Amino acid sequence: MSKSVPMRPRLAPKATLSFAIVASQYNAQFTQPLVDNAYQELNILEPGATVSLISAPGSFELPLMVQAVAELDRYQAIIALGLIIQGETAHAMLIAQSLTTALLEISLAHRIPVIHGVLLVENEEQARARCIDQEFNRGVEAARAAVASARTLRDIK
Repeated sequence: MSKSVPMRPRLAPKATLSFAIVASQYNAQFTQPLVDNAYQELNILEPGATVSLISAPGSFELPLMVQAVAELDRYQAIIALGLIIQGETAHAMLIAQSLTTALLEISLAHRIPVIHGVLLVENEEQARARCIDQEFNRGVEAARAAVASARTLRDIK
């Protein structure tokens, strides 16, 4: 596990961006803390920002939901959050690979940052360290990446 978390982007004096968090409900004991931490960090970085939450049944369904959100042309960044725990078969890896490719394709096709916050872990201990613990929380990391990417893309345009 990487021991670094991206630096916090500068704080905005007022909200200028809006975000969507698309989260898997599967493994909710881990995904909900990811959502909570991402939401809190977005509100610190962009006080009063519009943050919409969209649920998906599982990680495999995330790309369809992300694509539907991207088509609305309402948000400056989308954060996809989920957790896949590796089992004894290749199923988890197949979902993770398909999901990664689909999120990238959606981001490029719609020219919107889609932050890949779907974690593939080996066990619940790894999940806890990345989803619940505060030191290397991937929800915080995803929010920081969303804000930084959205601001950069806005500046380029």
